[in-house]
Amino acid sequence: MRIVIAEDAVLLRAGLVRLLEDAGHTVVGEVNDGTGLLAAVDAHHPDVCVVDVRMPPTFTDEGVRAAIELRRRHPDIAVLVLSQYVEERYASELIAANPSGIGYLLKDRVADVADFMDAVERVAGGGTALDPEVVAQLLARRRRSQLDALTAREAEVLALMAEGRSNAGIAASLVVSAGAVEKHVNNIFAKLGLSATATDHRRVLAVLTYLEGSQ
Repeated sequence: MRIVIAEDAVLLRAGLVRLLEDAGHTVVGEVNDGTGLLAAVDAHHPDVCVVDVRMPPTFTDEGVRAAIELRRRHPDIAVLVLSQYVEERYASELIAANPSGIGYLLKDRVADVADFMDAVERVAGGGTALDPEVVAQLLARRRRSQLDALTAREAEVLALMAEGRSNAGIAASLVVSAGAVEKHVNNIFAKLGLSATATDHRRVLAVLTYLEGSQ
């Protein structure tokens, strides 16, 4: 594979080059900022780009913004983003448009050479390679978003469900009819994406979503 590396930390960049070339790949470009990344991609049209999230000049989001622009211009080029921490908003934005050929790993994972190389090869093949911590935080963000969709009354009902109250108990606490509570509960299930199944208890799943989203 032909690879461009965008990483401002000289030692890490050199280490990545060594790992990739020892595995039989060709590093066709090494840059230290987002502008350099886009120029290197235009010049070499690599198969994969390995990109740090934070690069000069501000060390905030230059790398991932360049990766998003890269994918807009060249959707056929795979991108593996490396980050010290999980940047939820950027991870979501990068994945949302087209998850094919996208990876997002925490830098700690690079120490596991086998996992890192597997991630590079997976995204190059059009797959997705997401760090388990990234997945966990994106799921938590989704749960928070789902909870935000509830009305104030639905949130009250869900909180009482979390206390273990039955529909009758919730109706008594809120001084509403049992029918009104049932309607709210059904709305909660719908907004949390909990369809009726033979094996899953929706009430329990709704409460778990509430507890996880409230952490």
